[in-house]
Amino acid sequence: MMNQLGQPIKSQGVWKGPAIDWREEGLHILSDEELGEIDRALKHLLSLGEVDFPQITAETFPLDKVGKLMASLPDRLRNGRGFLMLRGLPRDKYSDDDMTRIYFGLGAYIGKPMVQSYLGDILGHVVDVSDLEPKSRGYRKGGGQLMHTDSCDIIGLMCLRTAISGGESRISSALAIHNHLAEHRPDLLDVLREGLYLKRTDEDGRRATKTYSTERVPFFYEEEGEITCYLPTGYARLAEKSGQRPFTPIESEALLTVRKIAASPEFFLDMGFKDGDIQFLNNRTMVHGRTDYQDEKELSKRRHLLRLWLSVSSWPKMPEPQVFHTPEDHRLWAQYRKPFAELPSVHDRNLLQPDAEKRMVD
Repeated sequence: MMNQLGQPIKSQGVWKGPAIDWREEGLHILSDEELGEIDRALKHLLSLGEVDFPQITAETFPLDKVGKLMASLPDRLRNGRGFLMLRGLPRDKYSDDDMTRIYFGLGAYIGKPMVQSYLGDILGHVVDVSDLEPKSRGYRKGGGQLMHTDSCDIIGLMCLRTAISGGESRISSALAIHNHLAEHRPDLLDVLREGLYLKRTDEDGRRATKTYSTERVPFFYEEEGEITCYLPTGYARLAEKSGQRPFTPIESEALLTVRKIAASPEFFLDMGFKDGDIQFLNNRTMVHGRTDYQDEKELSKRRHLLRLWLSVSSWPKMPEPQVFHTPEDHRLWAQYRKPFAELPSVHDRNLLQPDAEKRMVD
């Protein structure tokens, strides 16, 4: 369907949270047959010996029915509501490391994993480690997280452990936000269409091509009748707070307003995670965040999600003006990846043993 910026978008991806039941429209409970298939794929992978994450592919993690389901996700997420939750993995059957292998194996059928930070990691750990890693990015700190999009086509989140309470996944349709702005604040939509300056964290910027965007990055962009949403509100807030890229009053108002709309009860939908759940989101049409939560003190018991950034070759390329993390940035970050670093056992050991962590970073 052809759409035009500033005009009402009509698609399945336009929705408001209170009006839909995500369990009816976006929940797939894995059957015994599907769980057996996943278990056999894991056993095959483990039989190959020490297999690092880049070598976990459709060939080394062979699936049939589940593979077809995963391969159908790009089309489903692009043309449907934009989200899906997989539920039913027997969390108590698998170690943290094996859950991670399963997750990466499923993702291999959807798209290509992308580097996520200056560490070169192709799988991120969403866990509060701010007491152990003082310069953590937002997803590695506790509490709620503001609504935003990431820098990928599809984002995946696997829940290893839930919090004591809270910590729900909060999502909103960025297309519905566009329609609201077009109707009520077209002046702010114009600002967001022109774009805002963005800033990476200093650690990410130091190992990339730059820390700040050299041009304004559009939050909403139209190309060949398709509107792509990219709302990196955290990066925009970093740029604004730095003072190095001064925002005009109306730019600051636009950023604050789009954040408030995304987090409004009129728009958001909360999806409660259970241990073992895997959530997939269309990152071009949705924003996500999380509610505040109460956590455990011991690292091995804290709320812990695993994050995949996936690029989808069958989708049109991300519009060039909206690309903040360039292929060269990813190449530079990838140089610092350590083999098996994404395994939870390795991740936790490096945090709890500062010398090991220093070797990983330096």
